[in-house]
Amino acid sequence: MKRVTAARLTAFALAGAALLSGPAFADDAVVAKLNGVEIKESDLEMAEAEVGSELHSIPEDKRKRLLLEFMIEMRLFADAADGQKLTSGPEFEKRLAYWNMRAKRDAFYEASVRGGISEGVVRGIYDDKVKMIPREDEVEASHILVDSEDKAKEVLGKVEKGEDFAKLAEEYSSDPGSKANGGKLGYFGKGQMVKEFEAAAFALKKGEVSKPVQSKFGWHIIKVEDRREKPLPTYEQVKDQILDSMVQQKGQQVAQDLRGKANIEYVDAEIREEVRKETAMAAARKKLQEQQFEEQIKQMEQKGGDAGKPAGEADKKAE
Repeated sequence: MKRVTAARLTAFALAGAALLSGPAFADDAVVAKLNGVEIKESDLEMAEAEVGSELHSIPEDKRKRLLLEFMIEMRLFADAADGQKLTSGPEFEKRLAYWNMRAKRDAFYEASVRGGISEGVVRGIYDDKVKMIPREDEVEASHILVDSEDKAKEVLGKVEKGEDFAKLAEEYSSDPGSKANGGKLGYFGKGQMVKEFEAAAFALKKGEVSKPVQSKFGWHIIKVEDRREKPLPTYEQVKDQILDSMVQQKGQQVAQDLRGKANIEYVDAEIREEVRKETAMAAARKKLQEQQFEEQIKQMEQKGGDAGKPAGEADKKAE
C-alpha cells in the first residue's frame, strides 16, 4: 500500500467536495465521477489510510474497487448533510475541532511512528521469525467416508480394480464437505485430523490407498495424493501483520514517552481514583521486580564467591 499522510486524510474529511476537485490534485487520474464531481487516485489513497487496516484479508485486485465504493458512499452522505444544512452550528464545530486534532495526531504518528520503521527492519524481523518456525510434514489426501466396514471393503475393491477414486468419492462418500470435490481434503499436518485417520494417512506413501480405517465419523478409505514439508509463510503474506505489530509497539512507547513529559490532571473524581490505584499497583510491581532482580544478583555473587574458596571453608560458611 502507498503511504499517505494522515493530515491529507483528515483534510479530505473536512473539506469534502472542494478536495475532490481542487487544484492540488489536478494531475491525479480520475477514477469515477459522482454527480459531476471527480474522484481521483489520491482520494482513494486517503481513504486507504483510513480503512486500509481492514483490507488485509481482501485480495489486492479487489481493494481499489472497495475503496472507490467507500468514497462514493462517503460523498453521498456528505452531500445529504449539506442538503439538510447540517454543516454549521456548535455541534458541527466540535466535530471539526476533533478532526483537526486527529489530523495533527495522525500526521505525527505517520512521521514519527510508522515512518520510522523501514522495510529493512520489517524484513529482518521476518527472517528471524522464520528461522524459529519448526518444520512440519504434511500430506495431501482424499477420502471416501461410508457407514460400514462392508461398504468400505466394497468401495475399496472398486478402487483396487482401477476405478477412478474421485468419481467413487462423489458416488459413495457421505462427507458433504469433500464428496463434491472428489473426496479431496487438501494438505494437513499432524494434529489436524482424528488420530485414527491421521495415523493411517501419514503411514502411506504418495499414491497409496489405505485399507478401511474406522473413526468416530465412520469408515474411511484414504488416498495420499502428495507429501511435502509444510511451506513457510512468505514475506509478502505476513509483512503487513509484522508492520502493524511493530507500529503498535512503537506507538505505545512513544505515547508513554510523551505522557512522561506532560502534566496530566484527572479532574473527574472516579477516574482520578482509578488512575491513583493503577499507578500505585504499577509502582509496587516495579519495586517487587527490582527486589527480585537484586536478590538474584546477590545469589549469583554468593555462588561465585563460594566457588573460588576451598571446599571446607565454603561448607563452614554454609553451616
